[in-house]
Amino acid sequence: MSRVAPRLVSVWVTGDALEGFTIEAPTGHIKVFLPLPGQDAPLLPEFLPEGQVVADDERPVVRTYTPRRFDPRTRALEVQFLLHGAGPASEWAERAQAGDKLAVAGPGGRFSMDPAAEHWWIAGDESAIPAVGTLLEALPGSASAQVHLEVADVGDEIEFSSPAKTEITWHHRRAADAWGAELDEAARGAAIANGTRVWVACEAAAMRGIRKHFLAGRRLPASSLVTRGYWRLGEVNHPDHDYGDDDLSR
Repeated sequence: MSRVAPRLVSVWVTGDALEGFTIEAPTGHIKVFLPLPGQDAPLLPEFLPEGQVVADDERPVVRTYTPRRFDPRTRALEVQFLLHGAGPASEWAERAQAGDKLAVAGPGGRFSMDPAAEHWWIAGDESAIPAVGTLLEALPGSASAQVHLEVADVGDEIEFSSPAKTEITWHHRRAADAWGAELDEAARGAAIANGTRVWVACEAAAMRGIRKHFLAGRRLPASSLVTRGYWRLGEVNHPDHDYGDDDLSR
């Protein structure tokens, strides 16, 4: 485990089971299975004809993360964990040591990179920092990107690399519970050129507000947007497939 920022750590996962693992597109996701307290490794379900079989009190903690990078030569997979205090994944990552065991499934995701897109408008909160990093690294040198990141304070700010021409603006949250307010304000003040690709990932309700603004207020084509609700305030196990496109009012 290594620390990227005070609240962001990298955990490198390796093992023979990662033979053949590939990251085919940026901003993808994997499922991470973590052991329960007292377990040496997560107890994975057994798949039988009648379905998954595992005792309810032994089900592993399952969370969704971005595969940050993978080295096929060494079969080493980097997963970045945001440390946010109480929570089984955050607590596990904070005390992770060499030899600790977890399980990984994936990767998955429906994001398709458009290398011909010349302009990008990208926004996310601290939960999206690893995914933003993969996207910026995948952009071609011919592209330009306006990036807005909402975080708690300057301690969450990190350096990114990208072949593209990038302008990164860090927004410090105006109040501890004002999730997405800075990103919403940035979206409403954004100058969006024709053909711009928009990528937004943050708290689910905030994401839907930004998505509605771009679709209903700006009349951007839905095909130009990728929006993700990485988490929802007050919800423990938010699904990893929340794209906000279930909002019929958009």
